[in-house]
Amino acid sequence: MDKKKKRFLYLLLILPLLLLVLVLMKRYNKGQEEKQEAEKEAATVYATDMEEMDSVSYAAGDSEFTFEKKEGTWIYRQDPDFPLAQTYPQQIASTFGKLTALRELKDGDELEDYGLDEPAYTVHLTGTDGAEIDLRIGNAVDDAYYMYNETTDKIYTVSSTAIETLEPALEEMAQLDDYPNIGSGNLKKEVITRNGETITYDSENDDDARNIAAVAGGLGAVSLGQAADYSVEDEDLEGFGLDEKARTTVEASYTRDEEEQLLTLYIGSEDGNGNRYVMMNDSRIVYLISAEVCSNILNDQ
Repeated sequence: MDKKKKRFLYLLLILPLLLLVLVLMKRYNKGQEEKQEAEKEAATVYATDMEEMDSVSYAAGDSEFTFEKKEGTWIYRQDPDFPLAQTYPQQIASTFGKLTALRELKDGDELEDYGLDEPAYTVHLTGTDGAEIDLRIGNAVDDAYYMYNETTDKIYTVSSTAIETLEPALEEMAQLDDYPNIGSGNLKKEVITRNGETITYDSENDDDARNIAAVAGGLGAVSLGQAADYSVEDEDLEGFGLDEKARTTVEASYTRDEEEQLLTLYIGSEDGNGNRYVMMNDSRIVYLISAEVCSNILNDQ
């Protein structure tokens, strides 16, 4: 048997052994990783442990918030019609449901020594199984806060990032409407109705080219960043000049992805600070939009 054949047979014999070694090494490494993860988990101290919750409430000073989960959707209990962005209560529930403690204070001082007798925040969690957890958050220490779990009667320090989830004001949690991208390139028609009269600007009409460019500039400059009311009631529309008899209605036909769309804006009275009250489509949010932008939309320049 020549050397080439011997070398080939040798490789055939040793290859399965090499593969076996690789498999064993892979299993060993995976086992070590799982062991390290298990040791890490065993060493982790949790200040709270609630897998599923259907209610979370917290208070800071004079501000109180309660979020409840109804049929899979979080709502703001004080105003169920408030357009709540789901990411905020989801983050709070996720953070406080299983909150990792930096350390547990054993044989510590009195609650007042940590600012826990008059806490900066109080948090109440209710699980889907009816379990409840009450928390007090006191003084800051470095990048952490002292926290007292009343349910377990234990004091911990927790990361300040957990407390940051409680800091947004209610208006920051609003899910505002999506406003379309409209310009002279895709605006087809605008119909304005006010005081019982209707004006139409049509891109197909050459005589309206200048008017279409003007109103498109106004529609394209709208920014839905500031709101006066997040869930207005019908009886309150008159106060914004948005009741049917007082408001101006703008219907803008435009194209998006080669399909024609319709945007309806209701423009009300001025707020005294250079803005006008505006609603769009079937939304219940009353926005504040620059009076100058509204004038452009209405071609009042």
